Amino acid sequence: MFEISARQEILALKAYVPGLSIAEIQQKYNLAKVIKMASNENPLGMSPMACEAVKRYAAMGFRYPQGGNPRLAAALAQLHGVDARRIVVGNGSDEIIDLLIRILAEPGVHNLVCFEPCFSIYPIQGRVCGVEVRRQPLNDDFSFNFDALLSRVDANTRLVFVTTPDNPSGYCPPREDVAQLAAKLAEIAPACLLVVDEAYMDFAENEPESSLLASGRLPENTAFMRTFSKSFGLAGLRVGYGILPQAIADYCWRARLPFSVNILAEEAALAALKDTTFYALTMQTVRQGRNALTVGLTALGCYVWPSAANFVLFRLPENTLGAEDCFEALLRRGIIIRPLKSYNLPDHLRVSVGNEQENRAFLLAMDEILLESRHAGTDAALKEHK
Repeated sequence: MFEISARQEILALKAYVPGLSIAEIQQKYNLAKVIKMASNENPLGMSPMACEAVKRYAAMGFRYPQGGNPRLAAALAQLHGVDARRIVVGNGSDEIIDLLIRILAEPGVHNLVCFEPCFSIYPIQGRVCGVEVRRQPLNDDFSFNFDALLSRVDANTRLVFVTTPDNPSGYCPPREDVAQLAAKLAEIAPACLLVVDEAYMDFAENEPESSLLASGRLPENTAFMRTFSKSFGLAGLRVGYGILPQAIADYCWRARLPFSVNILAEEAALAALKDTTFYALTMQTVRQGRNALTVGLTALGCYVWPSAANFVLFRLPENTLGAEDCFEALLRRGIIIRPLKSYNLPDHLRVSVGNEQENRAFLLAMDEILLESRHAGTDAALKEHK
């Protein structure tokens, strides 16, 4: 009988489970309409120009895309003012993160360093690749202690991951702090690559002031990740990219599976880059919606962390229901947000910025849920008093 064996690192992992789908909740609760505010997707949907591109090129689905996606790489190089040879595109930025770990870190020898909590792909793919993962807890307010992070680095560290703005908090460190981190890392670990994941950087109030990439300062030991999944509305088509040191970009192109970005995804991405009207409206919608959610949740007594991303992290008022109960109560009302047990934050919730109607519906539901919880608490107290 055939026996399947696997490394202990793989056996210890749990399969990644994405957020609940709209169809799942419709079926479970017999709902006609469900609002999803859980996965940090674009609240306006997909760029109209990208939609047209997909329709226009749908008949070309039988063709392979051009090797290396040179048109997309050139467009991204122009967008960021860098040499096209530094651009690597992938099936989401996840693919490029995975490639960097596989290329730079030798299993059983090297390690990677990241914060705790952080985007799960860094530690998961590190473990899949047999690379030691070292994690530095965030500060209590979810800010970064870069000196503590550097204390985890040694001669065998090959990658350090930093997400800015961070997920799940939306915290965005000062641009200069990231520059200093790169400089200090170059001194103590010359063979180590700093990976700055800027998946949510578009949504910062002032991107040029917040982003090291946007500032034009590209340290030699630093790679930058970006994605089309958020501000460009292409999460389902899976397109991401990295701006890497040229030698590492060359390694990635050698190691990357061919045709990882399909022809429809590439055409949609090229069209989305040209759809400046949709992009500007997305920025306006997210920034206004983020403020509305922050103000609304705060007025309901929740604690809301400042966010530079397209989501907000919050904690419920004391002496009300728990985070998991609130999540379930929202589901029954047809609203999906994100509980954070997987981040080891069981008392916290994350809600993506929706459109104006979705944000209003969410805040109204939260008002109802918290009011019911307080009434239930009052009733219980009265019964106990009697």
